[in-house]
Amino acid sequence: MSTLTETEREQLTRRGLRLAQFTVAYNVLEGIVAITAGIAAGLVSVIGFGIDSGIESIVAVLVGIRLAARLRHGKADETKERRTLKFVAVTFFLLAAYVVIDGIRSLITHEAPETSPVSVVLLILSIIVMPVLAALKTRVGKKLGDPLILADAAETRICVLLSVSTLIGLILYALTGAAWLDPVAGFVIALFAIHEGREAWEGELVEHDDDD
Repeated sequence: MSTLTETEREQLTRRGLRLAQFTVAYNVLEGIVAITAGIAAGLVSVIGFGIDSGIESIVAVLVGIRLAARLRHGKADETKERRTLKFVAVTFFLLAAYVVIDGIRSLITHEAPETSPVSVVLLILSIIVMPVLAALKTRVGKKLGDPLILADAAETRICVLLSVSTLIGLILYALTGAAWLDPVAGFVIALFAIHEGREAWEGELVEHDDDD
């Protein structure tokens, strides 16, 4: 890793802060639309996706607060950072529990969700936007050697995976009319949430790829 000047480090930190701020704005809007559309259509996976957007917003807010504090004071509070990751882990576990319980209820009651064009458009937009956002965060995080920003990038990549799995579930349901596909897509979300929750709890929610 190349040595950065203080000016370069500050510029990269500010870029990371702006990316976190964009993440908050985008995911708040995404979450509101997803949860509203999911409730209207009775789509468990879309509601879970919306809740995940809310979690991502919370994480991005915390990352933004840390980066802003770092710009003011020149260092981060490692104790608070560990506490933040514990909190993130708990929110993931709560998401997983909600999706699993609601999915099981849907399977038992044989509820048939409606199709939701709004949800499909939202998921396609997420698949377009989120990979770019994740790549930008990863680039900044690697240049800074900053696990906090890299953790935020990992959160964003999870959004991409959830978008893809949820969209596949919706498309298959629209094509086949099999109501059980939506809860199953929700269970996939739960698996992702549990995995990331465990890594967050252990303080390992970071980018593990080698440097380019």
